[in-house]
Amino acid sequence: MVLEFLTQPWRSIVVVAVIFVVYFVIKAFLKKALIKQVRTKKMKHNITIFTNVLTYVFVLIVAVMIVIYFSGDKISLGITAGLLTAALGWALQRPITGIAAWIMVVVAKPFSIGDRIIVGATQGDVANITLSHIYLKEFGGTTGGEETSGRIIMIPNSVLFEKDVVNYTLQDDYILDEVVVAVTFSSDMDLAKKICLDVAKKVTKDFSDKVPGEPYLRLNFQQSGMDLRVRFYAPADKRQLYHSDISEEILKRISAERKVEIAYPHSEILYRKK
Repeated sequence: MVLEFLTQPWRSIVVVAVIFVVYFVIKAFLKKALIKQVRTKKMKHNITIFTNVLTYVFVLIVAVMIVIYFSGDKISLGITAGLLTAALGWALQRPITGIAAWIMVVVAKPFSIGDRIIVGATQGDVANITLSHIYLKEFGGTTGGEETSGRIIMIPNSVLFEKDVVNYTLQDDYILDEVVVAVTFSSDMDLAKKICLDVAKKVTKDFSDKVPGEPYLRLNFQQSGMDLRVRFYAPADKRQLYHSDISEEILKRISAERKVEIAYPHSEILYRKK
């Protein structure tokens, strides 16, 4: 065999390398098979966390076995472990804090994979949760809205103890949004309200049975007329899409009506005969 021609240290290294390759191949196959059965965001989160924990435990066991193998007797093992612990404790203070934050995320679950969150000034959809970092698919960033930018942001876990975390989808996948329509004081207000509500209900009908409530209106005065605020629930990651669709449809409906006019800041000059 090939191993017979290698010296003892190299033989051990080859064995460890083979064990790691076999493990990661099996893990990749297992994760792929489990992901195919996923039906919900929570199931995907649990599978990813499970495979990550499995990897950390595996690496820890292999590391302990290597230390025991090369240390020899118990006294040497104790000295080696003591020196290693002291060195790691001094050099890895921040990573250790990150591990504590990872444990907090796994146990308390302030967010899961697939959730839309904001950490401090960083915002994105959680793509992965590892022992050291949270991976976010950034939304906004390159634009003024909340659409995915295509960039991946890596946040050290330790930051979670220092920054506020906002979770858009902790309770469910839908959040409240509003479209503001300004109409003139002389407009048919009842007709304007009906148009706004009808459009909002039409655009959001596909998930109307999944949200906390139906679209509704709130009104307030402004200098040029009345603001009609039509509020509705929409998927957190598609909020801007539904906002745009509702705005466009309301504009079309109002433009076709003579009794409703869009209000906008302008001046009128009246000439009077003396």
